[in-house]
Amino acid sequence: MNTRHVLVGLLFSGLVLAGCATKSTYPQLPESQGNAQFSTNYRIGPGDSVQIFVWRNPDVSTTVTVRPDGFLTAPLLEDLPAAEKTPTELAREIEKKLSTYLRDPLVTVIVNGFVGIYEDQIRVVGEASQPQALLYRDSMTLLDVMIAVGGLTDFAAGNQATIVRLEEGARKQFNVRIEDLIRDGDITANVDMKPGDILIIPESWF
Repeated sequence: MNTRHVLVGLLFSGLVLAGCATKSTYPQLPESQGNAQFSTNYRIGPGDSVQIFVWRNPDVSTTVTVRPDGFLTAPLLEDLPAAEKTPTELAREIEKKLSTYLRDPLVTVIVNGFVGIYEDQIRVVGEASQPQALLYRDSMTLLDVMIAVGGLTDFAAGNQATIVRLEEGARKQFNVRIEDLIRDGDITANVDMKPGDILIIPESWF
């Protein structure tokens, strides 16, 4: 065996060992119960379209987009903080501001687009067909997330995927079995998602 063959053999062995070393060894999450609810009130985020309706005052009723810094600007309203507020909270804040110019303003806020704040999103990175940030919905599961991102790529190591989750003030990592779930139909691999989860899907070595 010449030197070249030896080097190729050593390189292949190294890849095998590296592939084994990267296999997820994090704890598993419990099977989904299908009724997990972690959020109740929608909070406005940058990028949301906000319709401000002021009763009997069409001149100050408008639709605006929340700026990247979390503020909005509207007639008689300049640099009003909107991010992280519920639509009702924002409506009451606008009423206070408008009371300087209008008598007993009555405001309704309607949100469109539903981008939400980062803490209420689920971010999917790596070997998903369409990596993206999704707004969490009550009772959302791993299967729901994978449907939304179009499943796995051909190069994904689905059973080595992990969820990074904030628990008790610290970020923890959990192993999930996406391949078993969507390619083998193993429903026991389905887990409940939480707002703020980051789903990481690595690339397979082989």
